[in-house]
Amino acid sequence: MHGVKEICNVVNVGTLNEVFEAGAEIDEAVLLKAGLVAKNKAPLKVLGTGDVNKALKVKAQKFSASAKAKIEAAGGSVEVIE
Repeated sequence: MHGVKEICNVVNVGTLNEVFEAGAEIDEAVLLKAGLVAKNKAPLKVLGTGDVNKALKVKAQKFSASAKAKIEAAGGSVEVIE
């Protein structure tokens, strides 16, 4: 399907860095509780806009390459979930 974009709940790494403390474990439920994503069946995608300067443990269905690199460079981890 050329030209068809998948709908995702998106959050930027810069937002995660601002809202959460170092060592935080972040998943869709945590983001929903914080009001950062909508409650729907769309997969969660973490994008690389912004900076990360603390270790965060992030679980999502999708990560952009830059988001993964920034999270890991700050000492955090990413986990791709179904």
